[in-house]
Amino acid sequence: MHDIGLKIALIGVMGMGAQWLAWRLRLPAIVLLLLAGVLAGPATGFVNPAEDFGTIYRPLVSLAVAIILFEGGLTLNFKEISETSTAVRRIIIFGGPLVWVMTAFSAHYIGGLSWPTAVVLGAVLVVTGPTVITPLLRQAQLAARPASLLKWEAIVNDPIGALFAVVAFEVILVLIGQHQGGSLAYVVVAAFVVAVAGGYVAARAIHWAFVHGVVPEFLKAPILLATVLLAYALTNLVLEEAGLLTVTVMGIVLANTRIASLAEMRRFKETITVFLVSGIFILLTASLTIDDFKSLDWRAAMFVASLLFVVRPLAIMTATAGSGATLAERTLSSWIAPRGVVAVAVSGLFGGALADAGIADANRMVAFTFAVVVTTIVLHGFTLGPLASLLKLKSAEKPGLLIAGGPRWAIDLARKLRGMDVPVMIADPNWNHIAEARLSEVPVFYGDILSEEAHHSIDPKRFSTLIAVTDNDAYNSLVCTDFAPELGRSHVYQLGRGADQSKRMSLNFTLGGRPLTEEGVDFRTLRERHWQGWTFQATKLTDEFDYDAYLDSRAEEAIVLLWVKPSGKLVFAAGASGAPSIDDRVISFTPAKDRRAGAESEATSVEKG
Repeated sequence: MHDIGLKIALIGVMGMGAQWLAWRLRLPAIVLLLLAGVLAGPATGFVNPAEDFGTIYRPLVSLAVAIILFEGGLTLNFKEISETSTAVRRIIIFGGPLVWVMTAFSAHYIGGLSWPTAVVLGAVLVVTGPTVITPLLRQAQLAARPASLLKWEAIVNDPIGALFAVVAFEVILVLIGQHQGGSLAYVVVAAFVVAVAGGYVAARAIHWAFVHGVVPEFLKAPILLATVLLAYALTNLVLEEAGLLTVTVMGIVLANTRIASLAEMRRFKETITVFLVSGIFILLTASLTIDDFKSLDWRAAMFVASLLFVVRPLAIMTATAGSGATLAERTLSSWIAPRGVVAVAVSGLFGGALADAGIADANRMVAFTFAVVVTTIVLHGFTLGPLASLLKLKSAEKPGLLIAGGPRWAIDLARKLRGMDVPVMIADPNWNHIAEARLSEVPVFYGDILSEEAHHSIDPKRFSTLIAVTDNDAYNSLVCTDFAPELGRSHVYQLGRGADQSKRMSLNFTLGGRPLTEEGVDFRTLRERHWQGWTFQATKLTDEFDYDAYLDSRAEEAIVLLWVKPSGKLVFAAGASGAPSIDDRVISFTPAKDRRAGAESEATSVEKG
């Protein structure tokens, strides 16, 4: 018992270690998880999932996959798909079956697999891994349309591919005489109807219970998790693995309802999903044997190549013809299709089931799936960014600054950053506050930055940093607290809270962002100084005019706010771990008497640089 507990703990540590290392090295996490699984299983024999967990191994993997797919469904909002809905529908309705059929033929005639194994494998490889594509999209900074196309396909296709595998598996059992075929069509149709209807009803029931206060806040996330597992298990009684479609539908329905606490529950589910993806992928990799790796011969390599360069491009180009997607978007979608943990999990489930049914080469299906997963992750992970750039599908703007609030000094800061080619946007619900910014051609959002409309209109990926600068300290804290999970708590700043603020009025330290300035200057002080003629100045540092020389040239009371790296990265002085470097452009808030000296020093630095 203690041995199993130690193995589970070490699997968790290895999974989180791989995730952290992938974050530090900017690599696809699943590559490092694969290496961790090989070390834990085939290389050392430390973990043998089938022996260690016995009969509960497969059900645990299935439940974990259900939670992963539900969390993926929670990220799909219909407003995101308005421009690419036709292409997504065609990829799912036409592209999926095309991939299934062509992959099955390729697996049989090129890979050398028997027809039963090839048909099930073709269904499994319809899926395109949301656990892989989501972090890849985050790093690649794609434009909204191609990113939406890839994300929706990946999440919706996962349960569809699993359902295809179920149908193929049941048909094979009928053909080899282990099941009766008379009622198979009715069972499949019934399972589809039950899955879709069950997911919708379960989501609406959760929505009603949460909105009407039937469930207390502290129980919402646990009850939601329990409902997901129950909905999955009940649908599986009709047809094995049909529950995956149920939980995906449930997630999508909930994502498009108005539940105030959905954001907190989504973050809770994301945390669970990261842990489950890491642990399950390590377990699935550890279940491989040396013989499985040896079974990957040149025919397996040719099969993977056919899948990448023939099957996927032909299916996607055919399915999306006339869909409204551009040629560049169709080309990107034809190439980018990384497989992930769901493909491995489903192949493991049905590979074992086919082996139990007497299919001789069924165990090779898992090895073939791993070959596809590794190849697509490596190739697609390292080519998504360059290909998107070549096709001009990257976001036109590099990450910049989002300003919540429109005081005049903030508008001046936005003008200065715009002049330095730094993307910036001001959001304010007061039209008079943003009128001057609009006249200066500074991008604005007219409305509350915390509104649902802002959630859909303002893409957080366009911004690396947020500053909340309204005259309401509590509102600034709320904005920073809301955006912190998306941007990172080290990238949200707010104005100082005032030296005269009493303990009774101060907010809890867990709320809000970092102070905008090291001095903790508040709204009133900045407004008064702006009235007195203070302005923002940008100065480039050079070998002859370094940061020490820059500080000596400034007025003592001037505020160094931030500096812009040559790459465009913004570093705020209040949160910086060091000083600016040569070629950085330092932005300071400077009194009127210091403007002339500052302008002279800036001109000198630019000339010498």
